[in-house]
Amino acid sequence: MWVLLPALFMGWALGANDAANVCGLAVTVGAIRYRTAVALTALFVVLGATLAGSAGMTTYGALAAHGLAGAFLVALAAGLTVTLMTWRGLPVSTSQAAVGAIVGVALASGKPVDWSTFGRIVLSWVTSPLGALIIAYFLYRFLTPLLQRKLFGLAGFDQFVRGGLILIGIWGAYALGANNVANVTGVFVGARVLSPILAGVIGGTSIAVGVLTYSRPVMETIGQKLVQIGTWPALLALAAQAAVLQLFTALGVPVSSSQAVVGAVVGIGLVKGVEAVNLRQVLAIVLGWVLTPVFSGLVGLLLWFGFGRFFS
Repeated sequence: MWVLLPALFMGWALGANDAANVCGLAVTVGAIRYRTAVALTALFVVLGATLAGSAGMTTYGALAAHGLAGAFLVALAAGLTVTLMTWRGLPVSTSQAAVGAIVGVALASGKPVDWSTFGRIVLSWVTSPLGALIIAYFLYRFLTPLLQRKLFGLAGFDQFVRGGLILIGIWGAYALGANNVANVTGVFVGARVLSPILAGVIGGTSIAVGVLTYSRPVMETIGQKLVQIGTWPALLALAAQAAVLQLFTALGVPVSSSQAVVGAVVGIGLVKGVEAVNLRQVLAIVLGWVLTPVFSGLVGLLLWFGFGRFFS
């Protein structure tokens, strides 16, 4: 159906932007080749979206009830926003783009917004990166000294860590699909255009295409420009990010894998000292997070005023 084209576009943009969050660090430290990493990420994103992606769709349905026209324009506004940020090489929050578009189109079309649900979602935008930062910080701060005397430097330990990066990346890809597919097709479930399972398959596949075709620019930002880290810190950062995604998936709240991985990487950097963190890059990313829901909401509002009448 042509009405799903914006959702497919949004899924492609999400995959292109968020692949870096689950495999960017592993690629940067040389644990896995880029092509192998994106192939594994694409596969497990589809599995996660199909098998466990329905919970977040319920949350977005509670935020605002859109019809077919609203769903179409929400997906288009969010997709345009994420694509712009990806083009700039910034790890944008696709969850924020989706929520901003849902609210913007709802306000323009006169649909009621459940502000309590909105408040719960906004709270997750703060707690998810902060939680990943705290987990990564304490893992690196306390686990590293315990292992350093016994395991670091032993033959085979580095290979063990590299293998762990691949496995954690697979877990992160599954959690990414499960948590973020609602950003792609959740609004169409609320509009009763798709069933949750079909929405998971379609959304997961479109995310996978984005992973496979245009994920390198943001991967370079995450892996090279934010904090320079090695294989062991990268493993702990990815574990913290995957744990946060899995937790919020269980709570039924779609959160940003970008925010989680940035929080985790900064947490690792803070153990080394504030000077190890590229604060300018962090501020640029945070600015993108602040602007994303506002920009996406404005785009959704303008799209409704410009094209909403064609659907009536």
